[in-house]
Amino acid sequence: MINQSLKRLGFFLPLASAFLGLALLLTDASPLQSLRNNLFDQYQRWYPRINLNTAVRIIDIDDESLRRLGQWPWPRTRLAQLTDQLQSAGVAAIGFDVVFAEADRTAPRAMADLWSLKGPLRSELEALPDHDQAFAQSISKANIVLGFTVQRGTLTGELSAASSTALSHRPFRYIYAGPPPTSWLHTFQSAILARPELESAAKGNGALNFVPDNDGVVRRIPLLLQLADEPVPTLAAEILRVAQGAQNYVLKTQALGISEIKIGRFQIPTTRSGEVWMHYSRESPQRYLPAWKLIAGQIPAEQLKGKMILIGSSAQGLMDLRFSPLGRILPGVEAHAQLLEQITSGHILQRPGWASIAEIITTLVGCLAIGLIATRSRALIAASTTLALLALVLLSGWYAFREHTLLINTVTPALAFASTFILGSLLHHWMSEREQRWIKQAFSRYVSPNRVSHLIEHPDSMALGGRRQECSFIFTDLADFTSLMESIDPAQAVTLLNDYLDQMIAIAFKHEGTLDRIVGDAVAIMFSAPLTQADHRARALRCAMEMDAFASNYSDTLQAKGFQFGKTRIGIHSGEVIVGNFGGSTIFDYRALGDPVNTAARLESVNKHLGTHICLSEATLSGCPDALVRPVGRLVLKGKNRALQVFEPLTEARLANYAPLELYRSAYQAMAQEVSSAASDFSDLALSYPHDPLLALHHQRLSKGEKGDLIVMAEK
Repeated sequence: MINQSLKRLGFFLPLASAFLGLALLLTDASPLQSLRNNLFDQYQRWYPRINLNTAVRIIDIDDESLRRLGQWPWPRTRLAQLTDQLQSAGVAAIGFDVVFAEADRTAPRAMADLWSLKGPLRSELEALPDHDQAFAQSISKANIVLGFTVQRGTLTGELSAASSTALSHRPFRYIYAGPPPTSWLHTFQSAILARPELESAAKGNGALNFVPDNDGVVRRIPLLLQLADEPVPTLAAEILRVAQGAQNYVLKTQALGISEIKIGRFQIPTTRSGEVWMHYSRESPQRYLPAWKLIAGQIPAEQLKGKMILIGSSAQGLMDLRFSPLGRILPGVEAHAQLLEQITSGHILQRPGWASIAEIITTLVGCLAIGLIATRSRALIAASTTLALLALVLLSGWYAFREHTLLINTVTPALAFASTFILGSLLHHWMSEREQRWIKQAFSRYVSPNRVSHLIEHPDSMALGGRRQECSFIFTDLADFTSLMESIDPAQAVTLLNDYLDQMIAIAFKHEGTLDRIVGDAVAIMFSAPLTQADHRARALRCAMEMDAFASNYSDTLQAKGFQFGKTRIGIHSGEVIVGNFGGSTIFDYRALGDPVNTAARLESVNKHLGTHICLSEATLSGCPDALVRPVGRLVLKGKNRALQVFEPLTEARLANYAPLELYRSAYQAMAQEVSSAASDFSDLALSYPHDPLLALHHQRLSKGEKGDLIVMAEK
């Protein structure tokens, strides 16, 4: 039925789909990364982090602070005042989301240079305390972390003088539990640092940089970066270290990268590049404290004591904009703050090391299962199974995020499942079509092809019952086949008969006839059922003529080989019948019932009395205006009361042995009109054309005294 290569393909597809899913997981192409990130973003929109942490505050240089205290940058003395106030309130650490790379332009000496002052006034200004020195003194008294930025490539222009390839002040050290992490960290070549006097006074120095994804969304924040040849901490990492009074960064590394960074008492799981997955909370008003209120002394000390403080800006003109998975834009300082909130609250999103293995196993098992089911089961079962597995995988990912803060990639397995189902369904459909075609071809060897096609396209026609339909019928019979069976080996006779019937039926199917039945060496064909054929009369005549030509040639060929294969007699008639399925609930037969069927069979039978090969009724001839025929007579078939006008179709070969058509028709017309000269006309023609069977028939009839063209058949 289905060849072995197709069966092997049905086994191979699930394996190929599983390896395809595995390849998708391992290559992790950019489109798949985007889909995965979008899924993780959706998780956060459904379930943002609930911020119950009070350990972090942002001193916000907002628009109102700028309006009250003046435009940015503020004098370093004001920043020193702000630092002193925070220190006196007992904060744990202070981090500046600002780079103090240049000298204070509002310092006395800078103003003297700006105004080009000379003499005593310049001397008085130069004698005033330097703003940067004042700020450095305040920094040295507090747990301050200053910010710096790292760059890819070497800076040129005005900022090149402030750039460096290494930190000059490193109040921390690294302890590696495993190989060095340098090949895994995000690498930068240069940095813009705070002024030396400020940097050296600070308890820590942290990079302000983020490494957003291609769409600009900050989903992970690094704790460490690589600056040239050395790791450097980021702002949040340094604030956390300084707030605890710790000195070390303990890095747990493996062959595939960093797995954990310990800062003081906090053990922080990271990506292999030392990043922390962010789980953002919604806007929290208590997170922000306006800078102007702190300067004005309107923030109680108890709101600040023990807190980790970030100083940054949400002002529209100064804001460092960042995009979050929640779909909102937030200041960069808030991203640092939310990272600290996550770490100190212990609420950290993780993508554990076993996640990749679980995803691979899930993909392989799911693809194999779906592939096997899709290629072997019904479409509804395959689709239901696929949907169930998709739902299971996707809901498992959501559950892992919601209940255990785990990030599991369910997008790629889901895509692999869907692809496997589509490929499997297409293969199953293709295999089913091939099987249906095979069944159709095989079934067509038992039933007519047009009947098979009709049943496939109209399965409702399988119901019992019939309908009235105008149809044409061909009945054939092979003369003297019984004698042939007796004269040669029966097996050889059956072979000859099968070859004969095979070609006769093939001719019928060629003309889109429907095989009604085969009885021994006899064949019954009908036209215009089950599908209506407007030209069914002409089809029937063309089919009968081709059958006659084949049967004559086949008989002549066999007779030349010494086999006495008889001639084929054919009857053709048309009329209204009942066509449909007849039988019972167990088995039924598709056929036509009605007198036209019996009449066609009788016309086949009368050929042996008439000496003709084909008898064609007037009912069929009415639909064949170009047919070359001659009248046989008005026959009253045995068991019938009404005469039927019958004709003999002619071929070029028979015309060569028959009387000229004009002479025959003239004699026939005289006979039909009972003209007395008709007997002599047929007598003369019969002598001239001894091989013309109708001349012999009518000559014999008229010689016995019969008149006219009415012939009453005494036998079937």
